[in-house]
Amino acid sequence: MTRHAILLAAASGLTLAAATGAYAQATDTAQVEEVVVTGARKSLRDALAVKQGSDKVVEAISAKDIGVLPDVTIAESIARLPGVNATRDRGNDSQAVVRGLGARLVLGTINNREVASSEPDRNVRWEIYPSEVVTGVQVYKSQSADLIAGGVAATINISTLDPLDYTGPSVVSRAGPVYYSGGKDVPNYDRVGYRASGSFVHKFNDDLAIVLGLTGQRQKNGYPSLTGWGYNDHQARPPAGASDFTGDLNGDGKLDATPWGAQLSVSRIDQKRTGVSTGLQWKPTDAFQLKGDVLYSKIKIDELQDQTVWGRNNWGNWNNGNAGDYNAPGSSYTIVDGSVVAATLPFSSVTTVLSHYTEDKELLVGGLNGKWTAGMWTVAGDASYSKAERENTWKAVRTEAYPTSTSFDTRAGKTPTIVTSQASSTLPQFANQWGSHDGPEHLTDELKAAAFDVTRDLGEGAIKSLQFGGRMSDRTKDHDRFSFSPAPSGATVPANLFTSYTVSSVNVPAVLTGNFDAIAAVAYGAGAFNLSNATEDLAQRWSVNEKVTEGYGMANFGADGFGGSWMSGNVGVRVVHTKTSSDGYQQATGSSPLTAVTVDHDYTDILPSANLKLDFQEGRVLRLGLAKVVARPPLDELRASRTLTSWAPFTGSAGNPKLDPFKALQFDASAEWYFRPEGLIAASYYYKDVDSYIGWKQTPVTFAGTTYAVSSPTNGGSGHIQGVELAFQTPFFFAPGLLSNFGIYSNYAYVDSNLKEFSPVNNPLDMTGLAKHTATVDLWYANGPVEARLGYKYHSPMTVIYGWSGADLQTLKTEKTLDFSSSWQINETIGVRFQVNNLTNEALRMYRDNKPDRIGRYDVYGRRYLFDVTVKF
Repeated sequence: MTRHAILLAAASGLTLAAATGAYAQATDTAQVEEVVVTGARKSLRDALAVKQGSDKVVEAISAKDIGVLPDVTIAESIARLPGVNATRDRGNDSQAVVRGLGARLVLGTINNREVASSEPDRNVRWEIYPSEVVTGVQVYKSQSADLIAGGVAATINISTLDPLDYTGPSVVSRAGPVYYSGGKDVPNYDRVGYRASGSFVHKFNDDLAIVLGLTGQRQKNGYPSLTGWGYNDHQARPPAGASDFTGDLNGDGKLDATPWGAQLSVSRIDQKRTGVSTGLQWKPTDAFQLKGDVLYSKIKIDELQDQTVWGRNNWGNWNNGNAGDYNAPGSSYTIVDGSVVAATLPFSSVTTVLSHYTEDKELLVGGLNGKWTAGMWTVAGDASYSKAERENTWKAVRTEAYPTSTSFDTRAGKTPTIVTSQASSTLPQFANQWGSHDGPEHLTDELKAAAFDVTRDLGEGAIKSLQFGGRMSDRTKDHDRFSFSPAPSGATVPANLFTSYTVSSVNVPAVLTGNFDAIAAVAYGAGAFNLSNATEDLAQRWSVNEKVTEGYGMANFGADGFGGSWMSGNVGVRVVHTKTSSDGYQQATGSSPLTAVTVDHDYTDILPSANLKLDFQEGRVLRLGLAKVVARPPLDELRASRTLTSWAPFTGSAGNPKLDPFKALQFDASAEWYFRPEGLIAASYYYKDVDSYIGWKQTPVTFAGTTYAVSSPTNGGSGHIQGVELAFQTPFFFAPGLLSNFGIYSNYAYVDSNLKEFSPVNNPLDMTGLAKHTATVDLWYANGPVEARLGYKYHSPMTVIYGWSGADLQTLKTEKTLDFSSSWQINETIGVRFQVNNLTNEALRMYRDNKPDRIGRYDVYGRRYLFDVTVKF
């Protein structure tokens, strides 16, 4: 078997390698085999080497050959690691959740550098990073003083290629189609996209090398999504209670909550991603090296949405005003746990919304790193710059119709069902609803940082070395948005401008579609959506500047331990000073104009840490870790903005520039046995004592004699989170014949916590990201040029923030997904790969207010098929 025998085959098995998290170097010489291992098994071993060699609790992905990761997003690989989940967006894994803690508590870095984000907060959406440029990922679950502060859940670091260390082919290219089944019901929608990449590594000599990578991807992953708009006793109600909002429909003396309405949106997505990465490495002597790297990634989303909204006029029984509709002749309703989950109502509105959404986002990340060794001293310096930008717009035209009756049933355990007495295509479509143009919305995030590290080697004593260093960063996130609402003409839109189609994944009436511009001209007049008519929403203009100064000192030790073990580890402290300046616009009362305001805040955190590793030889390792950790608040929640209503009930929304960071004192313990190459049995336990948790709360605040229920983020909640993680992986070395080419990777995680989100007060949700049970099982096959993997992923329900508002909390139901991948390396030059994701077409379902019968979202993404060819030389 040659070294390049399975380069492309590694890609099919590398999600499995990504799922591994460990390598062992077997010490039993009877197990060492003089063979060259490639493909998935090589990736397994390399990933295990990272885990076993670290003093910290870490999981790893190894992909030293260029572009072998098969996944559309890095999150799909990360999500197979122990204790890691990912939330799906547009059908692809997007944000990572680690050890029951949401994306807000995960720090994302590239080449150990903090990076800017096109999200309003500071979360990383991993899909913006092309997996083709990634050679490794490390998920640090325990902390040490030399790591950048910010990962209460974990620090996830992406590594790109060091060209001098690369030994593979100079040129690697890959291309092939990607097919999504989710949009199969959408007329005139081509669901075939592509994925392509190319890389070039050139060594000018033994001291100087360069790498250049290009990636391109087009996704046509259309899908239907049904959303529930919430209930009229939702958590956003003022503290006065629900009596002002709900009514008693059946006269039993109990208030019955009713839904605001429901909406189906069928998206026709055309998403393009292009990326360029390059790196230069110069090592003129063994004592000095200089590395520079730059990554640029751009995503363009063009999304046409055919939407239908039901019941906006009479589903919500506000102040008992629509009780007559619920009790009218021919009407009916079903109440479960105080919520109306099914009903038949007369003359409920059916609003057709044709909308067009566009989103452009870019990321530029670059840095220069130098390292110099002189005798017992090593000095390293790093300077980096990153900038992320996003611009998005959304415009919509609305028409309305009124069938004689509408029935809905959105309770748990059933496919959402809506039935109308007449099809919308047979009813007059009145242009009596205001249009909408949200955007352009701009977000810019710019981050500059510099760091240095100094190490003094102390030789043969128990204290092996001393480290100290510092870091400074300056980050500014700016946001603004423009919008306007064209006035309706009141005209009836000609029926010949519409066509209709049905969606098979939900039980709803046929959806109307048509030419956006032609219908908008009738509904609002020509040129209604000209951007010149847009005005800025000052409530959405904000800026947050964050300056961080960090310094650390750490001692690394190594000595004989007990029980014949070798003891190593580190002890240190990191001091972090953070200063923020938040700009925004505030209202003094609901009728007051918005005025500019600036609020400053600063705080200092002292973060001690210690890690101990006991190596008992023969692959047996025990790790212990203790550290104080912090995660700085989401940047958008630091905005100095406040808006208030001028009508009853008086409510408001605000940021909080005085937020302190999430804080936790954490303990980690991990026992690992690397019993064979690619073989691991591991068990770990962790406990986090969390303080200063950040969540959204509604608080009564009085301005000019009027009390408003103001919803804003706040520090509060303290408690604990603890969990157990188990991992087992091995090739079937004990099996005869063909079975010995199979293997398994598996892990299970259990999480428990008494931490809750702050609202709803009477029935609080678990904190964001907490899934009590998570499991991964991969069965893999590797035999020469052929490899295959069947992967299963499970998580129990967990609270998520879906969208850009930290106040919009929903519960994501249990998900069970099944993926398959296979590859064949035809010869040393050509390989082919085929994979199917979401084999069982698992739907995404969410519910609101901690009540499974209150539907939040129901998406059916379909299956994703990929076939590609790799050529290398």
